[in-house]
Amino acid sequence: MIYAGIVTVPSSWTPWGPLDLTEEPGAFTRIQLAGLREEPEACFAALEKAGIEVSPQPRRPVENGCGLVDTARVGQVAAAYSSAFVATCPLIAALYLFERHVLDPAARLHLDTGVARVNHVGTYNCRNVYGRTMGRRSEHATANAIDIRGFVLDDGRIVSLARHWGDARSAEGAFLREVNDGACRFFNAVLGPDYNAAHRDHFHLDMGRWRVCR
Repeated sequence: MIYAGIVTVPSSWTPWGPLDLTEEPGAFTRIQLAGLREEPEACFAALEKAGIEVSPQPRRPVENGCGLVDTARVGQVAAAYSSAFVATCPLIAALYLFERHVLDPAARLHLDTGVARVNHVGTYNCRNVYGRTMGRRSEHATANAIDIRGFVLDDGRIVSLARHWGDARSAEGAFLREVNDGACRFFNAVLGPDYNAAHRDHFHLDMGRWRVCR
């Protein structure tokens, strides 16, 4: 006998459902995150529901590939940051999920402690990729990317890519590699030290249209 009933499916398991940052990530979470760039009101509503305090920034229309559209200033997402920064709403949403479901679990698994602070070196920068005079604009040109150099742990230890990435056998090195791989669940582009020399000391995370995980 077959019974008809109602099955409740979490929004993260349907590509068309609204993104709820407080739910466990599902098969379509990254697609939902990417879709937030077309739905700024829904994006800021998702941040508010998750308790992320942001200050929306004045719109600066994109000119010559640079500008700030649907951005906000934030000093803390799930973890604290070394300094406040301006970023697109989808990038902030992805950082929140990354910190909760990748960064903190990896630290507890490999280092037996949580992450107190994320050390970053900026988001917005009106420039081309790699700072070249020619070529396409970087996602930094619209505050849609962040570069992260390392982390301060709850017990005071500092883990940096410049110091610890090269020793894959250490707990710190294993932690950084798990963070690199796990970030690909939420960001469209993840570039680390194994990508090229320009990223030897930091992770580049962005929500652009190009998909790459290195």
